[in-house]
Amino acid sequence: MALPAVAPVASRDVHLAPPATAMVWLGPGRPHEAIAVPGVRMAQGDVLVELELSTVCGSDVHTVSGHRKAPTPLVLGHEYVGRIVALLDDVRSVDGRRLALGDRVVWSIMASCGQCDRCRRGLPQKCREVLKYGHERLVARWELSGGFATHVHLRAGTAIVRVEESVPAAVLAPAACATATAWAAVDRAADVVDVDGATVLVTGAGLIGLTATAIATRAGARVIVADPDPGRRALAKSFGAAAMIDPAETGALARALRRLRAPELDIAIEASGAAAAVSSALDEIGVGGVVVLVGSVSPGPAYALDAERTVRNLTTVRGVHNYDPQDLAGAIRFLEEHAHRYPFAQLVGRPHALSELDDALARAAAGTDVRVAIDPRL
Repeated sequence: MALPAVAPVASRDVHLAPPATAMVWLGPGRPHEAIAVPGVRMAQGDVLVELELSTVCGSDVHTVSGHRKAPTPLVLGHEYVGRIVALLDDVRSVDGRRLALGDRVVWSIMASCGQCDRCRRGLPQKCREVLKYGHERLVARWELSGGFATHVHLRAGTAIVRVEESVPAAVLAPAACATATAWAAVDRAADVVDVDGATVLVTGAGLIGLTATAIATRAGARVIVADPDPGRRALAKSFGAAAMIDPAETGALARALRRLRAPELDIAIEASGAAAAVSSALDEIGVGGVVVLVGSVSPGPAYALDAERTVRNLTTVRGVHNYDPQDLAGAIRFLEEHAHRYPFAQLVGRPHALSELDDALARAAAGTDVRVAIDPRL
């Protein structure tokens, strides 16, 4: 049945009673401060979401510790799931379906213009006018710009995916960053090498690495996971890893390849950002293989690239930073179809209230849990 025509509305004020709450970060070493937001002014294509759960990403920890530059004041948080409580005009999900009040959704970490040269090239994550949730300086009329709040004000140009009610919030929230990035990493590798039947090295068994392991395994790959933490290596087995190795052990990768009867590595996904892991991925990849660099998202040392070996081995090196709308949709689809096979929910520790945000960030920094959750309803 055709939907009735709706005249576009330029903007609309939405009043919130009780007011929304956002936790504002003021700089390293300073506690978060709560602010009340009694309403938002929504423009055409905007959506207001009430948060069900947020999770703390490693980049949030890097920011509050001073290891990552960010503007202040700032509402952090970019992994989330919530429910639409207001929207203006005809807003569509990534699959083209019209969104409605009450829809449970996950949305991308950025809003893109859709018109610039980069957006037209299929690189909306590098839009020249990009706005990133949890990364932008707090400004009037867009105070609800990050996930550490009760609500998030989604700007037009945000990729939004409707999600099933049956999937736990702890599984869905990280999809907006870690899961979609992992999906993008495997997908970009698949542009070069068929993942089905490939031998894959994943370095770093954080959430991106573990998720990439599960995605690649379901696609038919044999995955070797390298991580110095024995607990993380044990987790990797639960996500389908065919072999787990300690990268500090001399010859560990070669032994794993022999056990798997694999002549060489076809794909390396580097998800840790560690200098030694980047070098190892570049050095160990086989002929015609692809190295996907994901973890190097903060300043670090330069790497010596053996140009002759890269040329003679027909090596492809790709960088993945964030993702595009179809990656987010693919990640959500993977979770809805396969999350029951893997202990994604167990990676997220007990939820903290918004008022406990600083404690939650400290817990995340300690690495006790792969992810720490924030439940704004507590």
